[in-house]
Amino acid sequence: MARSSNQKLKMAYVTRILMEETDDEHGLTMGELIEKLQHCDVQAERKSIYDDLETLKTLGLDIEKRTEGNRTEYYIASRTFELAELKLLVDAVQSSRFITKKKTETLIRKIEGLTSIHQARQLSRQVYVANRIKTMNESIYYAIDEIHNAISQQKQITFQYFKWNVHMEREPQHGGKVYQVSPWALMWDDENYYLVAFDGESGIIKHYRVDKMKNLSISDAKRQGDEAFRNFDLALYSRKTFGMFSGEDTQVTLRCENAMADAVIDRFGQDILLRPADDSCFDVTVKVSVSPVFLTWVMNFGGRIRITGPENVIRQQVELAKKTVALFEPAEKNQEE
Repeated sequence: MARSSNQKLKMAYVTRILMEETDDEHGLTMGELIEKLQHCDVQAERKSIYDDLETLKTLGLDIEKRTEGNRTEYYIASRTFELAELKLLVDAVQSSRFITKKKTETLIRKIEGLTSIHQARQLSRQVYVANRIKTMNESIYYAIDEIHNAISQQKQITFQYFKWNVHMEREPQHGGKVYQVSPWALMWDDENYYLVAFDGESGIIKHYRVDKMKNLSISDAKRQGDEAFRNFDLALYSRKTFGMFSGEDTQVTLRCENAMADAVIDRFGQDILLRPADDSCFDVTVKVSVSPVFLTWVMNFGGRIRITGPENVIRQQVELAKKTVALFEPAEKNQEE
């Protein structure tokens, strides 16, 4: 009975064998195909397999034949994803902090299943996830799915927000407060996933780390924020909000050495005007959300990028620098003594 059932699945087995074991560098002869079908408890003659191959080609499977000497073999010449594309997907999964180590390994195994066992080994050699910093929130994938569902249904969502304490425990924010917001977009910034939403209570746009959410559910309440998001530019929001730390939106002028043009364009994009200041420097005015993260970004360049206006932002920069220096003053005094 089992043999009869398997015979009916012969074409499916032929497809699976070719997909798993062949590519443009590895093929199977007709004899090898017959042998592998026998391992699946399927008896087949050459003619029936030839017919199956022609049928599969008609259905769109890219099966090619090549002959080298006395060996004629059949193989899958192209697939939905090329090997180079799969490598990009593996790299993206590996480098994403919001994907846990466990989920990373699971996703990579699934990506490997999209090519032959031979090419999958090339993907396996790229897997270096053991020491990479990853999120510890395994439920983030389901949260992302629920957020997408809420956006498509134009509904609000509720959730609790948490942070990690020194005991490596999840500690609810604001005493376990249940947030209720209107989701509008998901964005990737600074290696984390963020929800951009309208907070009806305060009447402004806010963002939340998705991996810091728990007990997320879709509300029956209709989504709000149409007016706020009518002319909302997500790319601009990402550029001006450093590390997703909110601050006051301000037009800030930077004096930069010419060699810093690449870093400035990488951060703010090409839709900015670089104005020559002298032979060695240029000025650029950008709209940013002024926060300690932005000010630290400027300081990272050791004076090669500096703020020249407005005055209140310069004062914030000076105060931050003083606080940073003050942290090391006790250590310096102890060394002198």
